[in-house]
Amino acid sequence: GNIYTLTIVGQVEGHQLAPETAKTTKYEHVMPLLAGLEQDDEIDGLLLLLNTVGGDIEAGLGIAELITGMEKPSVSLVLGGGHSIGVPLAVAPKVSMIVPSASMTIHPVRMNGTVIAAPQTFNYFERIQERIVSFVAKNSRIGKEKFLSLMLKTGEMAADVGSVIYGEEAVALGLIDQVGGLSDALSCLYEQIANTRQAARS
Repeated sequence: GNIYTLTIVGQVEGHQLAPETAKTTKYEHVMPLLAGLEQDDEIDGLLLLLNTVGGDIEAGLGIAELITGMEKPSVSLVLGGGHSIGVPLAVAPKVSMIVPSASMTIHPVRMNGTVIAAPQTFNYFERIQERIVSFVAKNSRIGKEKFLSLMLKTGEMAADVGSVIYGEEAVALGLIDQVGGLSDALSCLYEQIANTRQAARS
């Protein structure tokens, strides 16, 4: 089968532009690309390579929701790191994988720049966080309470709240489906494609 490889590296850039010096993946390019892939009869599957350092929450969730809604076979492979919004992106495909040395950083929702100190701001952050927790729990085997406890954990990250977990630990927690490398991800995709073709013939 024909596989399209989509690489999301660095920050997921949303409406607020990242500086020229930052490695970014612009979400407005990714969204129409995913819609086009879903309709392209010559593409049989999607391989998502991830090494993220966070970025725009709304943009990242939007991309993750599009991937989850695709019928085509899909596999994610976390390489290097899956920071913040990289976690929903990692669990969005039908199967998620992580290399043994990769890390996943889970922390509460935060925002850079000027923030209006009002109760509504806190409620807004809380609602975004609930959306992320619900999405991850729905698309992986980790429960909401466990994921939230990792997000709010203290004492693990210097001057920060949250958790850093690595390859096998991410699988043991149910966040990621399996540990594997590039050949494993491709084999999984080919198997999904074969099953899809067999189901279409029956």
